[in-house]
Amino acid sequence: MSSSPSPSSVTAAMLAIGDELLSGRTKDKNIGHLADVLTMSGIDLKEVRIVADEEPAIVEALNALRARYDYVFTSGGIGPTHDDITADAVSAAFGLPCEHDSEAMRLLGDMYHAREMEFTDARKRMARMPRGAKHIANPVSVAPGFIVENVYVMAGVPQVFQAMLDNVVPTLQVGTKMMSQSVRSPYGEGDIGTPLSEVQKAHPQTSIGSYPKYDGQRFSTEIVVRARDAELLAAATRDVAAMIENIAKAKATSTVA
Repeated sequence: MSSSPSPSSVTAAMLAIGDELLSGRTKDKNIGHLADVLTMSGIDLKEVRIVADEEPAIVEALNALRARYDYVFTSGGIGPTHDDITADAVSAAFGLPCEHDSEAMRLLGDMYHAREMEFTDARKRMARMPRGAKHIANPVSVAPGFIVENVYVMAGVPQVFQAMLDNVVPTLQVGTKMMSQSVRSPYGEGDIGTPLSEVQKAHPQTSIGSYPKYDGQRFSTEIVVRARDAELLAAATRDVAAMIENIAKAKATSTVA
């Protein structure tokens, strides 16, 4: 039986939730980790939003992102305190009741019983999710994340977020992985900007980025060419190298003149 071919591009967005992120009290570590994992998997992270612990803001952002991208990953707001309202907001976004999931209640109840700790109402909040949501296993602290359609709701604690993501990634559809090639330019962006834009126009199926560097005396630029096809990548990289050579010749001629 043949499998259907993978799409060339699978897209994703992230919604990071929490007042502490916006106040600067907590420095986010999940965005970079998600970007690394998705890139390695052939999924393009296209947008990241950070919103406060406010249900209307979460609902608005989530509805916009889930309609636009193949996958949405959220972090934060599924703990035991009053301001952990992500489950409520996701339920509202999908028009579903938010309720204590029976299996989550069993998992947490067993865990707290084994630890000889009371399963309080606050701790029971971690078992709340939209009706019918699927679990994301949490091997660190048991309390599960959950999935509703294309939205993956995970914890904000980096260790837990990463463990949940490890369980999620093998289940995702992936696209063709992006390849990249770096070319070092001894010239700053002011010198390469115009000709580089022409190279980009000539290779529309590639993405060409420029990243300036300053060593204390002069500017240089790292140019990174990205493509999903090796031949397209090679052709654009050759043209970038030729562009740099042409700039060098022009400068040499100008100096002699």
